[in-house]
Amino acid sequence: MRRMTPPSTPLFPPYPHEDQRRHQIELSDAIQRVLDSGNYILGEEVATFECEFATFLGAKQAIGVANGTDAIEMMLRALEIGLGSKVVVPSFAPSAVAAGVTRCGAEPLFADIEADTFTLCPESLDAVLRSPAGQGVKAALAVHLYGHPADWKNLRQVADEHGIVLLEDCAQAHGAVWHGRMAGTLGRAAAFSFYPTKNLAALGDAGAVATNDEELAERMRLIRQYGWKSRHISEVAGVNSRLDELQAAVLRMKLPTLMGGVHQRRRLAAEYDARLMNSNLVTPPLVRGGCEHAYHQYVVRCERRDELMEHLQRSGIPAAVHYPVPLHRQTAFGVSDQALPESERAAAEVISLPLHPYLSEDAVDAVCRAIESQEHARS
Repeated sequence: MRRMTPPSTPLFPPYPHEDQRRHQIELSDAIQRVLDSGNYILGEEVATFECEFATFLGAKQAIGVANGTDAIEMMLRALEIGLGSKVVVPSFAPSAVAAGVTRCGAEPLFADIEADTFTLCPESLDAVLRSPAGQGVKAALAVHLYGHPADWKNLRQVADEHGIVLLEDCAQAHGAVWHGRMAGTLGRAAAFSFYPTKNLAALGDAGAVATNDEELAERMRLIRQYGWKSRHISEVAGVNSRLDELQAAVLRMKLPTLMGGVHQRRRLAAEYDARLMNSNLVTPPLVRGGCEHAYHQYVVRCERRDELMEHLQRSGIPAAVHYPVPLHRQTAFGVSDQALPESERAAAEVISLPLHPYLSEDAVDAVCRAIESQEHARS
């Protein structure tokens, strides 16, 4: 009998599909556990995940919510930031960041980013707060974009000087570290997303808020379920934003594997760094001293981005652009004529190269060879 040749492993297995495939048995067990319990809303799985995630972060509290955008809204609502208030966010960020602000009735104001790290620039934040538009600002939301921690020390100094609350968006920063402290434990509160593409990924929408403020945590627990303190009796104005028991069970199963995945992302990022450090075509990402990048994305700059993207796609490389239009240029948030040059430049130059824990060094080699071939073609 002729022996069948086993199917070859694809060089770029898609994430998150590969993540779910690797955990198929454990995921099935977790889901079956919930089905057998007969409890589907705010039950034992959610309560246990909240404790386990808070412990992982080193935070006192974690509050499960429906998604990462809701997590931003919950933080702001609990802080009584809403209609008539303003919140400063970086312009180069996912639109979900500004959407979370508008959902609670507040107005987003936009600041620029640092050129090297793509995170909120303290000098730009200070300039916005000192401008006429800065009147009425109650908070700033520092986005740890792509998994790189923001410049917390200097942002904290600016926020304290102006008397505003400093919050974190950790949607892409599961496992990132700033000077020995986990992202998500730096500010008054921190929003997390567990969208299926994240470092810690659910099977659908899911999110959480982390905080060391017990009173704030209690307010968020009320707000996420109609403001109920007891069933059917609303103590505060609330919404429906509850973490699903099924998603909590999935997240509990995956949480112990999170840092192993982050360490593999860092190993692959180091391979990219070594291969691309002398490139004349792309600029690898910088990691600020004292920080540990979570590498949700490995993002390079290229002045001829569109040309390189076409070449990578022709070469079978699944690269992507995160994010092509800065928030202050998007009609949903009121197109602004603000001068935010680093946000504009980043939006025109960034490329996310393939990176997740199930890629091999051969995949990194294939990406780098494709970039090198384009570099040679131009020389």
